[in-house]
Amino acid sequence: MRRKLLIIGFLLTCNAAIFAQRAPGQKPNIVFILADDLGYGDVGVYGQQKILTPNIDKLAKEGTQFTDFYAGAPVCSPSRGSILTGLHTGHATIRGNATEQGGIAGKKGKNVVYRANLTKDDYTIGNLLQDAGYNTSLVGKWHVDGYDSLATPLQRGFDKFSGWLINIPSTYTSIYWPDHRYINGKLVTVVPNTNEKRGYYETNMCTDEALAYLKTQKDGKKPFFLMLNFNNPHSPLDVPDQAIYKHMNWPEDMKTYAAMVYYMDQAVGKVKDYLIKSGLSENTIVFFASDNGPRSEPTSQLKAVSEFFDSNGKLKGYKRDMYEGGIRIPFIAWAPFLKNVPKISNVPGYFADIMPTFAEIAGKTSGFKTDGLSIYPAIKGEKPKKDRFLYWEFFELGFEQGIRYGRWKGVKRHHKLELYDLKTDIGETNDVAASHPDIVKQIEDYLLTARTDSPYWTVK
Repeated sequence: MRRKLLIIGFLLTCNAAIFAQRAPGQKPNIVFILADDLGYGDVGVYGQQKILTPNIDKLAKEGTQFTDFYAGAPVCSPSRGSILTGLHTGHATIRGNATEQGGIAGKKGKNVVYRANLTKDDYTIGNLLQDAGYNTSLVGKWHVDGYDSLATPLQRGFDKFSGWLINIPSTYTSIYWPDHRYINGKLVTVVPNTNEKRGYYETNMCTDEALAYLKTQKDGKKPFFLMLNFNNPHSPLDVPDQAIYKHMNWPEDMKTYAAMVYYMDQAVGKVKDYLIKSGLSENTIVFFASDNGPRSEPTSQLKAVSEFFDSNGKLKGYKRDMYEGGIRIPFIAWAPFLKNVPKISNVPGYFADIMPTFAEIAGKTSGFKTDGLSIYPAIKGEKPKKDRFLYWEFFELGFEQGIRYGRWKGVKRHHKLELYDLKTDIGETNDVAASHPDIVKQIEDYLLTARTDSPYWTVK
């Protein structure tokens, strides 16, 4: 009898995993977790020495860690727009956080700012996965709505949305302690944060909302897509407490920043743990990334933090730079149902690749435009047959272009092309354009066809 009871207990414990095992031909669930302004060097497996990121590190060690992966832009809105639409910033609707001309006016603090937004013509990964039969949900930061109240995730391919919107200041004025939340089309009061109270940290809010959504997907009737967008560790430096760093002999800003990364890493661990315990992991692929490089603003405070932690690692530049430190990011794929995946992939990729990657995973490989290629083969260990061009453009510091082509990195500033050999010079210290006129010509020829004009940003 005792033996029978032990067997029954074991079976009950394993019940969820047993019934959630992947059936042949079943479409995988997708979870995409996005950090905000997390540097390439802020994660342990990418070289961080002071901040502990055990959950993100374990995700990488059990999955595939990409060494040469890039954001869609060196700032937030265009980078996220690239993820969502599969277009690089030479073709995308959104090419900067604020427009140079046109767009919809709104307030940013006391200033009037003009922004572009994803339009109805922008086909998103949400739309694609809906069309492929997925339930879709987005939690947290959207930041591609501009000041258009009808450009929320709910109008751009997501069945569910809980988070904050640019057009509703009460959802983000106190970014880590918001007193309102936009949830499925309704503005909801966050009671623990009313009257300037600090009762519910936004990172924890995102985690709870994500877990609540995952619990509604256990029946497995349809595959699901969850996009989980954290604010951490974007400025301002703010946490409920300094957690495991409170007794460190560091300046206060450093302890706070480390704790911001810690809270996000703990959240990643909670999501992963739930996927495993519920059995959903048997048919789920998880991606982890950052939206651009570190140092939210070029202030002395944030510069000191980035330098203290070597947040850009060996890379040159920070957020808003076209150099590697502004756009190369941590990128990890974890899929327990894939066997013998490579631990490390140095295949170059960027956010424009997310659309075709999701399309291949979901089995819907037509009906959309993209500047990217699927990296699903790279996750499964396949090498690309030839090098390709990756492209970026940016306007805040004057028109700049970035190009990755195999081992080569081009940065065009003030109409002059700089060329770096990333194989021998990852820090972009030695401009070798004069020594490689053949590579310069290939890049310049490519740039002639790389972009289309935008009504919101102009080349000067």
